[in-house]
Amino acid sequence: MTRQVVDPAAFDSWRAACCAVEIDSIDIQRIEDGIARLGERFLNRFFTAAERADCLDKPHRLAARIAAKEAVGKTLGTGIGDVAGKEIEITNDPRGRPILTLHGAAAKLAADMGLIEWDVSLTHTDTTASAVVVALGH
Repeated sequence: MTRQVVDPAAFDSWRAACCAVEIDSIDIQRIEDGIARLGERFLNRFFTAAERADCLDKPHRLAARIAAKEAVGKTLGTGIGDVAGKEIEITNDPRGRPILTLHGAAAKLAADMGLIEWDVSLTHTDTTASAVVVALGH
């Protein structure tokens, strides 16, 4: 077996760009309970029309987006409480890949922190939804 040595300097630009990786998980039942208790008020508080259309109002899909919003809040250092739920939007591209877009105060915080590129991965089981968020900056 041949061992290849990689110059650590080759990773300097990556290290400089990688600012944060966050993860969050949520019990899907919490979302189901919120919808049952508050209905449209709950949905309209946390989700844009585009998110609701992409999710078809299915609790497991909505829960994954809440987990992503929480992970973004951690990245911004604010938690989700300091920015409106709709300011962190996770929609799908035509192939179903999640796309994270920031609006309003969330976008301003990210810009102030130098965070210019975001990626998100969503998953769920029957009971739990999770998201991983990666923020890149300069």
